Amino acid sequence: MSARKGTQKSAKSTTTTDKTIEGFTAEERAAMKERAQELKAAARRGKADGESDLLAKIAEMPEPDRAMAERLHAIIRASAPALSPRTWYGMPAYAKDSKVVCYFQSAHKFNSRYATFGFNDTANLDEGALWPVAFALKELTAAEEAKIGVLVKRAVG
Repeated sequence: MSARKGTQKSAKSTTTTDKTIEGFTAEERAAMKERAQELKAAARRGKADGESDLLAKIAEMPEPDRAMAERLHAIIRASAPALSPRTWYGMPAYAKDSKVVCYFQSAHKFNSRYATFGFNDTANLDEGALWPVAFALKELTAAEEAKIGVLVKRAVG
């Protein structure tokens, strides 16, 4: 028998109970949880219409983001009826072949000073070596609505 029996050191704990973990914000963690819930819900119901989920998320938004999201929903549905409404990380989004093409991010979502309307890489917006993929929104005027309608049509094109 070994003379060192019983002198093994225990492994140090790797928990961080009294340390602050830097990385994701509370809003980012909440968005990731929402995405996980969206995936679970989609798996349960199959390829059912996600418009009711999208409209529920819009209804939860504070003004003026709610009004902008409602107007964007109407513009996108009119400009690109082929896109399927759904939620994506808890945000209203529109997909083609199950891939998100564009989305609306409320200013409230990540405590930003403006809302964002953005496009993912599946959008057909490529123009040379540089093109915009997200736009800050403080309000929607007729000019912005027309630009968004054109961009959405082109993105699906």
